[in-house]
Amino acid sequence: MTWKNTTARWGSLSIGLHWLMLILMVGVYACIELKGYFPKDSEPRELLKQWHFMLGLSVFGLVWLRLLARVIGPTPTTIPPSPAWQETIAKLMYVALYGLMIGAPLAGWLILSAAGKPVPFFGLELPPLVGKNPELAKQIKEWHELAGTIGYWLIGIHTAAALYHHHVLRDNALTIMLPGQK
Repeated sequence: MTWKNTTARWGSLSIGLHWLMLILMVGVYACIELKGYFPKDSEPRELLKQWHFMLGLSVFGLVWLRLLARVIGPTPTTIPPSPAWQETIAKLMYVALYGLMIGAPLAGWLILSAAGKPVPFFGLELPPLVGKNPELAKQIKEWHELAGTIGYWLIGIHTAAALYHHHVLRDNALTIMLPGQK
């Protein structure tokens, strides 16, 4: 398998990034959900919040590589081809998912910046994007949380669509994104 996308299947770079992003996003969501089980200011809660930030920023960094891989190569063809309306919905879903992978981490970075808090990234501290502004941090946090909720739905619908294509339509939409397939 080549690292580049072809008209027959996604390349190893796109496949690897797809599944890595899924793992990172599961981690992002798990950290934020699990933090609620610990008391405020406790060490486990703070650690989960830091991992939430770092994993989210990892998604933000890797999404650009993923977009580049998508732009420089062709998009594989689904066989048998999907109707035009399904292709349109799929494209809208991809735009929404990429918007989530860019917008939610960027909003998180802005929240920490506006709150005057450090922006941790695996032993580094990223620069603030804006000056301290607690009111702005509060407003962006509401959007960030809404994006997180929408993300659950987008990921769920994306997964359901892949399974529908595989088990009901019996096309190759899922198999061309699985590692180790020919």
